[in-house]
Amino acid sequence: MIFFNKKSQKKKLSVELVSMRLVSQQDMDSCLQELQEKSTDDDQLIRLLERKNLITSFQAGRLKTNEFDGLVLGDNKLMYQNASGSFARVYRAASLHDGRMVGVKVLRQRWAQDPETVKMFHREAEVCKQFQHKNIVSIYDVGVQDDTHYFTMEFVEGGNLRDFITIRKKLSPIEAINYTVDICEGLEYANRLGYTHRDMKPTNVLMSIQGVAKLIDFGLAGEDDASGAGEAHQRAVEYGTLEKSTGAPRNDPRSDLYFVGTIFYELLSGKPPFPRTKDIEERKRPSRYSQVPPITTLEPDLPTPIVNVLEKLMAYQPVQRYQSATEAIQDLLEVRAQLGEAGTADKPAESKPSAEQELKMVIAPPTILCVENRPKHQDVLREYLTKHGYRVLILSDIERALNRIKENAPDCVVFMEDSIGAGALEAFNNSLAMDADLAAVLVLSEKNASAKKALQKTDRSRILVQPIKIRNLRAKIQKVLQHQLNDSAELTAH
Repeated sequence: MIFFNKKSQKKKLSVELVSMRLVSQQDMDSCLQELQEKSTDDDQLIRLLERKNLITSFQAGRLKTNEFDGLVLGDNKLMYQNASGSFARVYRAASLHDGRMVGVKVLRQRWAQDPETVKMFHREAEVCKQFQHKNIVSIYDVGVQDDTHYFTMEFVEGGNLRDFITIRKKLSPIEAINYTVDICEGLEYANRLGYTHRDMKPTNVLMSIQGVAKLIDFGLAGEDDASGAGEAHQRAVEYGTLEKSTGAPRNDPRSDLYFVGTIFYELLSGKPPFPRTKDIEERKRPSRYSQVPPITTLEPDLPTPIVNVLEKLMAYQPVQRYQSATEAIQDLLEVRAQLGEAGTADKPAESKPSAEQELKMVIAPPTILCVENRPKHQDVLREYLTKHGYRVLILSDIERALNRIKENAPDCVVFMEDSIGAGALEAFNNSLAMDADLAAVLVLSEKNASAKKALQKTDRSRILVQPIKIRNLRAKIQKVLQHQLNDSAELTAH
């Protein structure tokens, strides 16, 4: 009787996943055939689907807690969670039509019953659907499914500008100008359609793998018309404080330019013009915006023309600021031309990667393949490393991992020997021999610590022994990836 119940339960789950289009009928039939003589509970089926890479760890986690709703929205299946905010979450999803990657922004359920928040969420999507510009993330479809509000958008492979600055620290003047021009061109286009952004900050700028800055999150966008539309609409605290203290009109495009200036400041110096804080009272102080330390106190060698443009972008009084994004673009391009002619563009030192290589490293997140077969450990690795800017792949099987390295190598592979067994040692050595550009980390169990002496350490490899903290693992990954990047730079130089 117990066996019958489990079998029925397994059948119910399999039918549900196929009807949801999360798994194809052919793949499900193959898995059911494999499980025919084995344990027949839901967990066993979920583990097999995950091991065969037919579902992701994110999907598996939701299925194990019976959270079926929202895994497929419209014609898109959610693969991983990319970002999370107070009002919404953003997911990486795959189109069920052609497999292409799309972004899906989903309103949190606790706000789904709040009419004003729902209205604001849909307004963001409808506003951005109008935008067709290389420097604004495209919005595709808007929908509601079983009380879940969502919209789909262009998926940008890369991190946001804050992640970029965290890794790069600061940019050369010409690079900083290039990204600031991209931002201003996106704003210029939105202004022509009658909209301001209202929430310019590094996390609302994405970097594509082609090195193009793209604006996102027009959720607070203001309409520049006489009807009063958007007048009662929510404003970022910073915008409200700046405009109230300077007497600026509502939805003033010059307010966006002030905060573009704060991004430019951070690109040039690696530090924000004022400390980040969640303290509302601190963010409401006008002096926070009127008494910004001159950038020359941080970067005394910056060319004067760049300093002049920055100071005009961040002028406290709107009348002294650039009056339009177009004006700012013109001056930025003129300064860039002057720097190019003067030969003052920064050149990388021989011992460092080129700017192009660093850009590729930062914008296209390094791919880390973790070979680990414990579901909870898989989830911890994926969540932690993804949070710190890596693209994470998880495989449970050593042979499949080696095949992946052979066919489409990641940037780094991590073997968890205490999980996958002694075969990890041979796989570790084989992986380094298979691909000269691959970085590798082996984590040994405490009982096999003596094996460390017999393994050869290189610049591209590291060996750790349990117990370790996950931040120590990340530090070793960063170390071998940096050696990999430096080696690549030396080969390019020769």
